[in-house]
Amino acid sequence: MVGNVASVMAELEPEDFYLLSGLEQGMRFSEWVQREKLPEYADMTAEEVDYRIDRCADRELIERKTIQYEGYRLTFEGYDCLALRAFSERGTIEGMGASLGVGKESDVYEVQSYEPMALKFHREGYTEFRKVDKEREYTADRNHVSWFYTARKAAEREHEVLTELYPDVSVPRPVDQNRHAILMEKFDGVELERASLPSEQVVGVCDLVLREIRDAYAAGYVHADMSQHNVAVAESGITVFDWPQAVATDHENADELLERDVENVVGFFRQKYPQEMPDAVDTRALAAAIRDGEFGSVAKFEA
Repeated sequence: MVGNVASVMAELEPEDFYLLSGLEQGMRFSEWVQREKLPEYADMTAEEVDYRIDRCADRELIERKTIQYEGYRLTFEGYDCLALRAFSERGTIEGMGASLGVGKESDVYEVQSYEPMALKFHREGYTEFRKVDKEREYTADRNHVSWFYTARKAAEREHEVLTELYPDVSVPRPVDQNRHAILMEKFDGVELERASLPSEQVVGVCDLVLREIRDAYAAGYVHADMSQHNVAVAESGITVFDWPQAVATDHENADELLERDVENVVGFFRQKYPQEMPDAVDTRALAAAIRDGEFGSVAKFEA
């Protein structure tokens, strides 16, 4: 994974990156790139390509498959190398640190920059890119969709949304983006799912989350995947993260997605803290208040 990639980066030579970049270029057109096309894509001789294939394969940066032809493609580690090299050349990353979290669709690592930051690698689509292609709108205009294209578009989308929301909404401050990776401010707190809130703070924290949903809507976005797994709680407040699937408020399904986000948040708090939360909440009215910018507290929407 990325920790291992960071250790092999120093071993790689410029020509190794030429091969990786050539595969990236070829994978725009085919999931597996024909061996015969690599010299053209990488701008190297066939003999040099052979040598670089062995070096990169030994480091698990590329993989090989024989179909009707001998084909090669980047692994995510190979794609990570290309992104890390770009950040290094820009001077935005000086070193890799420990893992901050590994999920189904992303890995997050602490990195050293001018201050400690977080580097998020999107992993969407590596094993099921056809399924992701059908579900994620930002890939809908492509006939051929490779996993790295899907992951890159997710990173671009999330960086775009974070840039527009910060600082009016409590989201991580975006710093840089390349390919499938986003460099962002490292934020404090523990995941809402794992937090143990004092009874007197439950409604207040629920209100904080719902107000961030309100403020995001006012800024033009619906998160569209709100849950207890993408909210961090700290003494200083909350942070809402993971925004690649966000939709604009003029999206045809925006109201439906907003209501689902509200239901998810209120449902979590009611399930985990039944004594502190209202017995029933009119989530539809609550969502309408968020759309109108009039939400204040969940306590006012007891059904």
